[in-house]
Amino acid sequence: MQADVAVLSRRDRLRASTTKEIIQIARRLLVEQGGAAISLRAIAREMGMTAPALYRYFGSHEELIQHVIADIFTELADYTEEAVASASEAVTAGTAATEPTVTNLLAASKAFRAWAISHPAEFGLLFGTPLPGVEMLHDDPLIECGMRFGRIFLRLFDDLWRIRPFAIQPDDEIDPLLRSQLARYRDVIGTDLPLGVLQTFLRCWALLYGTVSLEVFGHLKFALDDSEPMFELVLTDLAAMIGLEYPSPD
Repeated sequence: MQADVAVLSRRDRLRASTTKEIIQIARRLLVEQGGAAISLRAIAREMGMTAPALYRYFGSHEELIQHVIADIFTELADYTEEAVASASEAVTAGTAATEPTVTNLLAASKAFRAWAISHPAEFGLLFGTPLPGVEMLHDDPLIECGMRFGRIFLRLFDDLWRIRPFAIQPDDEIDPLLRSQLARYRDVIGTDLPLGVLQTFLRCWALLYGTVSLEVFGHLKFALDDSEPMFELVLTDLAAMIGLEYPSPD
C-alpha cells in the first residue's frame, strides 16, 4: 500500500512539474512573440512532445491561457502584497513619513505601476484586449487569482474607511443604474461597505489603472518622455478623493 502511495506521489509531482513548465513556456512565448504565439503546437515543439499529449494537462488552448493568466495574477498579487508588507514594516519601525493607511495605499499603487512597466506583455494579457475565445467568468475558479489582487486595494480602502471615513455620496443620490450595479458588486465581493465607498473605490481604480495603462502602452510618449512626475500628480488626485493629503515625494 505504501509503495502505491509513493508511485502516485511521484506521478503527481511529475504532472505538477510538467504543468508548470508548460505555463512557463507559454508565458515566455507571450513576452517574446505576443499572445498569438501561445499555441499548444508551439509549446509541444519546445518540450519535445506532441500537441495531443498536452491535452492530458490542458483540455483546450483557452484553458491553458486561463492558467497563464492565473499564474501572472498570482505573481502580481504577491509583488503588491510584499510592497505593502514592506511599507507596514517601515511604519512599525518609525521610518515612514506618513500614516499607515497612506503609506500602504501609496505602496500598493506604486507597486502596481512598477510591475506593469517591467512586464508590459503580461500587463497587456491581464488588462488589455482579451484574447479571442478566452473569457474569465465570475464563477470560474481561476477568477479567484484576479480577485485576490483586487482585494488588496479593497482591503486597504476598507481599512481607511474604518479608521477615518471620507466623504462619499449617499446611496439615494447615486445614479440608479450605477447604484444597482454597485449593489450587485457588493454582493459578489461580500462586503458591508456603503455603496458610496465602492463607487469611490472604482473611481480611484479607474484613474490608477487608466494612468498606468497609458504609460505601459506608450500613449503618453507624444508629450512625455518620463511619466513618473505625472503619476505623482495622479496620486495627489487619488489622495484628495479619499480625504488624504499626498506627501511630496522625496
